[in-house]
Amino acid sequence: MSKSYDVVVIGGGPGGYVAAIRAAQNGLKTACVDNWENRDGSHAFGGTCLNAGCIPSKAVLESSELYHRAGHEFSEHGIKLSKPELDLDAMLKRKAGIVKQFTGGIAQLFKANKVDGIAGTGKLLKGNKVEVTAHGGGKKETLEAKHVILATGSTPVELPFAKFDGKRIVDSWDALEFEQVPKRLGVIGAGVIGLELGSVWSRLGSEVTMIEAQDKFLFMADQQIAKDAQRQFKKQGLDIKLGAKLVEAKAGKNDVKVVYEDKSGKHEATFDKLLISVGRRPYTDGLFGDDVKVDTDDRGFVKVDKQNRTSVKNVWAVGDCAPGPMLAHKASEEGVVVADLIAGKTAEMSHECIPSIIYTAPEVAWVGKTEEELKAEKVPYKVGSFGFAANGRAQAMNQAAGMVKMLAHKDSDEVLGVHIVGPMASELIAEAVLAMEFRASAEDIQLTIHAHPALGEVIHEAALAVDGKALHGVNR
Repeated sequence: MSKSYDVVVIGGGPGGYVAAIRAAQNGLKTACVDNWENRDGSHAFGGTCLNAGCIPSKAVLESSELYHRAGHEFSEHGIKLSKPELDLDAMLKRKAGIVKQFTGGIAQLFKANKVDGIAGTGKLLKGNKVEVTAHGGGKKETLEAKHVILATGSTPVELPFAKFDGKRIVDSWDALEFEQVPKRLGVIGAGVIGLELGSVWSRLGSEVTMIEAQDKFLFMADQQIAKDAQRQFKKQGLDIKLGAKLVEAKAGKNDVKVVYEDKSGKHEATFDKLLISVGRRPYTDGLFGDDVKVDTDDRGFVKVDKQNRTSVKNVWAVGDCAPGPMLAHKASEEGVVVADLIAGKTAEMSHECIPSIIYTAPEVAWVGKTEEELKAEKVPYKVGSFGFAANGRAQAMNQAAGMVKMLAHKDSDEVLGVHIVGPMASELIAEAVLAMEFRASAEDIQLTIHAHPALGEVIHEAALAVDGKALHGVNR
C-alpha cells in the first residue's frame, strides 16, 4: 500500500527543503524526496547551494581573502608577518566541515518539523503520484499526494566541444575541490560563478584568465557599477577578455589547450585547469512520467503562473527549475509562498525586490532597476552616488574602493534601484531591499538616522545625493 501525503516536494535544495518545512508548519503531512549525491556516493540534503555552491564557495572565498590580506595588507595595519604559508588541505577541510554542518542541520529540521525526508529520485506520475527510486538505485515505491512541489534546481551548462572530465575541464563543483593551486586557470564565463571562483584561485596564486562572450562586463548589472568593479578586478590581476568566444578546448594529460575568438581574430592559450561557467540549466531530467504533461518553455524551465502553479492541477514549481533568477533566496521565498497557498493562506512575493550579489572583494550587489533599464523604459529618474573613499569606517577597514548608486523616480521620489560595489555590499543591500519593499522614497532614507561611523552611511549619502544634498562629498 502506497503512502499518502498532503504535500510531496521533489528536491531538497533551498526551494524544496524550505517549502517542506513551511508546509509541515502549516499542519500538512509532508515528504521531501531528494537525490543529491556527493562525490563519495553519500546523500545529503541542501542541493547545489549547500553542497557545492553558495555555502562552500563562500567558505573558500573568506579563507582566500584572509590569505590574500595577510600577505598584502596586514603590514599596513602594523601587523608584521613572515610570508603566509598556504595549507590548502586545511582550507578545504574547513569548507567541508561547514557544508556537513549545514546539510546535517536540514535533516534535524525535518525531524523537528515532522517532515519525512526521503533519499531518492522522484518522478511525477499521473494523478499527482510520485515514484521514488531509493538512493543508490534501490527499490521503488509510490507516494500519493494532494499537492506536488517541483524544486529540482539546476545544473551547469556543458559545452559540446568542452565536456566536463572532472580533472582538466571542470564545473563549478570541481573548481571547489582542486587538490593544488593551478598555476594557470582559465575561466569561461565572467559571470557571478566565474568571478567568485576566479577570485578564489587568483588570491591563492593562480594566473587567472577569464574569457567572456559578452562585450559588456556584467551586462546584467548597472554599467557604472560594473565598470567600477571591472577596474578593481583588473588591479587584482584578473585578466578579463570581453567579446571573446571559446571555440575549441582540448584536454591533455597535463594541461588544456584552448582556442578563443574575438574581434581581432583567433587566439590560442594553455591552462592547467579550465573552468566552464557559462550558466546553468533547469534540472528536470527524468522528472516526468510518460503519462504526465507539464508545460515547459524552449529552455526547459517549467512554466508557472504568478503563484507558481504549473499547467497540471495541484502541481507547483519553485526555484531554479521555474523561470526567474537562479538565486537560493528566490527559491526559498517561492517555497514559502507555495506552502502557504496550499494551506489556504494569503501569500505573495515581490519579484522586483530580489537582491543579486557577487561575493568578490569588493562585493557587488544590486536590487531593482539599472540606469540602462530606466532609460530604455523611458522612466523619468534622478540619480545619486557616493563613494566609500569618503567613509571613515571603510577607510579604517582599508576597504575604501567602490560606491553606492541610488536611482529614484523623478516625480514621486520612489526608490527604483540601488547598486553597490564595495565592502560588505551583501549586507548593505538589505536596507535597500527593505526600503523598496515598503516603496520608500529617497527622502525616507535621507531622514533615516544611520550610525556613525558605519558603512551604511554611504547609502545615506547616496540618498542625499539624489537631491544634490550629499554632506561629505561632491554632488553629481
